[in-house]
Amino acid sequence: MIHLAGPYVVAALLVGLGVMGVLVRRNAVLLLIGVELILSGSLVLLVASGATSGSRWEASSVLPLFVITIAAAEVVVALAVILTAFRLRGSIDLDEPLGAPQDGPLDESRERAGGERV
Repeated sequence: MIHLAGPYVVAALLVGLGVMGVLVRRNAVLLLIGVELILSGSLVLLVASGATSGSRWEASSVLPLFVITIAAAEVVVALAVILTAFRLRGSIDLDEPLGAPQDGPLDESRERAGGERV
């Protein structure tokens, strides 16, 4: 048997860091990392609480495998969305409004020969 203080402290630290990352960060990638930290903290707590039970076939040992698989798929989809937003906007800063004109990678091709913007 393991002592539960260690995993509970680790889970609390992971969730605390994740919540701080979600609330403080403006960058979309770092926001995604914060969400993954929260998910990892909940998985540590789930596995630690499952280790205390006597039953070997409870869901607390199998469920984290499914959650990790879903989290990996979530990261792939979220990074694809963030990459598309970066290509369109030129930035992944979440504080900028969506319709704000800015100089991004696609804006140089929209300039006319006379220096005017379309």
